[in-house]
Amino acid sequence: MKKSESLSRRKRRPSTRDWAQAIQELRHDHDLELLLELKGMARSTYYYHAGNPKMDPYSSIRARIGEIYAQNNKRYGYRRITMQLRNEGSLINHKTVQKLMGEMGLKAKRKRQKYHSYKGEIGKIAPNVLQRDFYASAPNMKWTTDVTEVKIKDRKLYLSPILDMFNGEIISYTISDHPDLKMVTSMLDKAFKREPKLNGLIFHSDQGWHYQHLRYQKMLKDNGIVQSMSRKGNCLDNAMMENFFGLMKNELLYLRQWDCIKQFKEELKKYIDYYNNDRIKLRLNGKSPVKYRALFNSKSAS
Repeated sequence: MKKSESLSRRKRRPSTRDWAQAIQELRHDHDLELLLELKGMARSTYYYHAGNPKMDPYSSIRARIGEIYAQNNKRYGYRRITMQLRNEGSLINHKTVQKLMGEMGLKAKRKRQKYHSYKGEIGKIAPNVLQRDFYASAPNMKWTTDVTEVKIKDRKLYLSPILDMFNGEIISYTISDHPDLKMVTSMLDKAFKREPKLNGLIFHSDQGWHYQHLRYQKMLKDNGIVQSMSRKGNCLDNAMMENFFGLMKNELLYLRQWDCIKQFKEELKKYIDYYNNDRIKLRLNGKSPVKYRALFNSKSAS
């Protein structure tokens, strides 16, 4: 309140820069997020105006870093933000972005947990055809799947997706309140409707009971798909699927407190759409999975 009164005594109305510099002084004793909320100022606006652009050669970069970070709901670390800046024509070193983000207090969160569906050998165990060779030179050559559990309040939900190893795209998925067989067969039905020609495709999973089931294995065989399974208790054999689950939990589940399971389900659907269409991947040269596949298809057609 004292800072507001001192600014108001000036002959001219306080500018955005005035307020940013006032917040800059107050942040040593108060929480920055609270100050920004009280003033109604965006983080990127604060970082842009808090310093003197004439003296700080990175003032505009700081502002754009703040915008990219906010637009992606605090999911991007310095490597991915560097790639996005390069996509926009800014040739900046990743170490510089890392340093600026450190000064700005921006950091992607990390946390993990794992659901296990292994219940022993209740059906046929397929060989490990994949052998950790995750490279695919074209779409629909190698797919992978798994199930992960999410707990909100006192309820649980289960996500069962199919991921194409070519570009990391989620081909289909189901969200279920119970980890039953229907969850994975419905996932397959959606995938087969989207991609009807799959003869010779290698489809990898762990040794979960769903994937040992006769009905599941028959659906793969009827579509000419080669089934592959990880070795027992070896999560590295299915590293690409594990990586997706880790990203989803770090970038969605752990970023906020959820009121109910329904709320999370809706946001999970939005996240998968964001992951496929908008979230850039370093290994895809800064493109999202869908854009990378579209580029591949256009080159193949020409």
